[in-house]
Amino acid sequence: MAFNPELANRLRDLFGADPQVYELKMFGGLAFMHRGHMCCGVLADELMVRVGADAYASCLGEAHTRPMDFTGRPMKGMVMVAASGLETAASLRRWVERAVAYTTSLPPKKPKTRKPKPRKPVRAR
Repeated sequence: MAFNPELANRLRDLFGADPQVYELKMFGGLAFMHRGHMCCGVLADELMVRVGADAYASCLGEAHTRPMDFTGRPMKGMVMVAASGLETAASLRRWVERAVAYTTSLPPKKPKTRKPKPRKPVRAR
């Protein structure tokens, strides 16, 4: 599943040069990590937003939202916002601010370091 590069660039513009934010490819899309926690991301043309369990139900009551459910099991605390709900800069900013507010409430964690994949031995000819 590819992600919308325009939406990704709009998110990059919102985050600017924040040293606490980095990107990771995951779920077939692009996730923006804040303080080591998944904050928001882009899956196809939709915005994935981490709002937390307390705000989950109220966010689902808003227009253009649905549960984050691409595995057959909804992820509590995560909502998807359709492209139609992100048309203005203010609407995108509002969702990102919610996600950042939630991840700011969590204790910071260090990014995981990935171990290199073992290489197959090269056969001599």
